[in-house]
Amino acid sequence: MKKQLDVEVASLAKSVLSPVDEHDSSDKRLQELGYKREFRRDMSFFGVLGISFCAIGILTGMSSAFQTGLFSGGPLGLFWGWNTVSFFMLLIALALAEICSAYPTIGGLYFWVCKMKPETPVLGFCTGWIYSIALVISGTSGNLSVALYLACLAEVGQNRTLTRVEITAIAWGVNIASGIINTVGTKGIGAMSSLNVWWTLGGTFVLVITLLVKAPVKNTADFVFTDYQNYTGWRNRGFVVLLGFLQAVYSLEGCETAAQVAEEAQRAEILAPLAVVGSVVGSWLIGLAYMLALLFSVQSIARVQETTYALPITQLFYDAVGQRLTLMCVSVIAISQFMAAVTGFTASSRLFYALSRDNAFPMKERFMRLNRFQAPYWGVWLSVILGCIISCAYIGSVVAFNAILSSAAVAVMLSYLQPILIRVFWPSTSLPERGPFNLGRWSWAVNFASFLFSVFICVLFILPTSYPVNALNMNYAIVAIGGVIVLVGLCWLFWGRYRFTGPVKTLTQVAEQTSSKYE
Repeated sequence: MKKQLDVEVASLAKSVLSPVDEHDSSDKRLQELGYKREFRRDMSFFGVLGISFCAIGILTGMSSAFQTGLFSGGPLGLFWGWNTVSFFMLLIALALAEICSAYPTIGGLYFWVCKMKPETPVLGFCTGWIYSIALVISGTSGNLSVALYLACLAEVGQNRTLTRVEITAIAWGVNIASGIINTVGTKGIGAMSSLNVWWTLGGTFVLVITLLVKAPVKNTADFVFTDYQNYTGWRNRGFVVLLGFLQAVYSLEGCETAAQVAEEAQRAEILAPLAVVGSVVGSWLIGLAYMLALLFSVQSIARVQETTYALPITQLFYDAVGQRLTLMCVSVIAISQFMAAVTGFTASSRLFYALSRDNAFPMKERFMRLNRFQAPYWGVWLSVILGCIISCAYIGSVVAFNAILSSAAVAVMLSYLQPILIRVFWPSTSLPERGPFNLGRWSWAVNFASFLFSVFICVLFILPTSYPVNALNMNYAIVAIGGVIVLVGLCWLFWGRYRFTGPVKTLTQVAEQTSSKYE
């Protein structure tokens, strides 16, 4: 009987490896972490890179948040802030990539915290929930941005201003479309993510050439690199420039999304961390080229500030290239924004799956179900429903909706902070086995610099961006992120601490079920 049991358990261990190559290192590493393979490894390097590249959405992020830096420091703050923030975001990407190489599983930041501090499950639980909320809100923000770009097209092309109800209705449609695409599964998402890499490269090239060729007046290098603008009301020049840094942070968050599809990637222990770092490097360079083209081509910062268009970047295009080319430029950005928004729900659904697998999320059996396209469809459609609900806040108050979006940006930085903090204060015990991508002797220094920058940005995100401060321009991000933290804390106190003790090894569960047949 024991011999039969040993044979069956050995057969089980063999079966979780890839049917194509049972010696695949990614499946072996997944097995060592205690998990049997559930997803097909259909994603290539470009597919995984595209996921992070989509999540960052440099073309769309730069376009949507450009006015933040333009009005807070002007060209001087934008150029120097972009390069400064990009450097530190690259350090964060390197720190996260090192951990990703050691633990190439879905769950990303949540799973890493659990593995590095297993004796404190509350840290992993809270990181997972805060990060999942941030991903859903980020996906919702991307879908609303698609609706806003479509509103801009209606304003420029038909001189028709859409109401907030109409914009929200379009956002609902985009939410649902994102859910349908995610339901198709890994191959569809991987193909779309790969397409987005080339679309971003080609689209940026088209936008840069169009702006530099058609702009009637080209600004001087002195203006682009040294001109200071201040529409915030604050008098401290240094503080105003720092507020402009937020534009770069908004644009560059999302590099870690590659980890959410690690179990669907080939050679995940190498390709996923390379995608995390490569997405930031690529976004830094592409964003710099695009920003310089915008700064050399902007005709009037005052007109951009006073615009009635749904997104101020539309006014910059209209002044520089005229109506017809503005429609083309905004369309290029809108399509890129849609592809970027879809991956927000890709990441959130995979995180819901990972949390459910480890008993950190209710209705475990449902959220772990995969359809025939290998998609965790319960997580996908929960993201869609929540996205539609959150979008409704835009109807009632733009101020309230912006506070929700700001809370997502803070939540992402807080989620980055957790694994980095552990690496800083417990460097020798937090990562006993490093993967093939590691920082060697530079590891602690990179993590320490990332830790300081993350804390700094979290503080900067909750400070008032306008003066004098009133009910309309108050930064309510502190209220929104406070509400998220309180909600997650209550979930832990009344539910999580009774059910969650850390990652659950699915191989052990199956082996125990097999053993019970012979007892």
